[in-house]
Amino acid sequence: MPNASASNQNTTRRTVVERKSDLELVVTRTFDAPARLVFEAWSSPELFQRWWVPKSAGMSLVSCDMDVRTGGSYRLVFSHPAFDQPMAFFGTYREVVPGKRIVWTNDESDQGAVTTVTFEEQGDKTRVTFHELYPTSEALEEALAGSAEGLPEQFAQLDALLAGGW
Repeated sequence: MPNASASNQNTTRRTVVERKSDLELVVTRTFDAPARLVFEAWSSPELFQRWWVPKSAGMSLVSCDMDVRTGGSYRLVFSHPAFDQPMAFFGTYREVVPGKRIVWTNDESDQGAVTTVTFEEQGDKTRVTFHELYPTSEALEEALAGSAEGLPEQFAQLDALLAGGW
């Protein structure tokens, strides 16, 4: 992206991906479900693993351990045919407010972001804001070229899960 004020509006339904600064990425989407259900899809390992991995990525989530509470931890292990070894992502939950907010660290490297997801109920819908704060602009650039590209697809998968009533 050419500068910190650049905005990329993805066409995958209502998902908006924006680079807010040299260190920040913000993704928003409104879901047709109450906040308690959207929060449950983010905090229940059984539900989370059903939508988190973009189908087009060719990856699978082989292990999903999540203790979603303030001070809890998570560990997600992914496999991909192009990689010899599984990839693990892990961290701790800094703050969890049921139905409202989840904040976690990404501790697999010193370039990991702090991720904050907020759930704002708007009638019978929920606006989700996914905010990542990276320690360096290089870490953000790497995310924009990699995992961040899958976020619109992931959010569309979450939308489908919510619509199906799991």
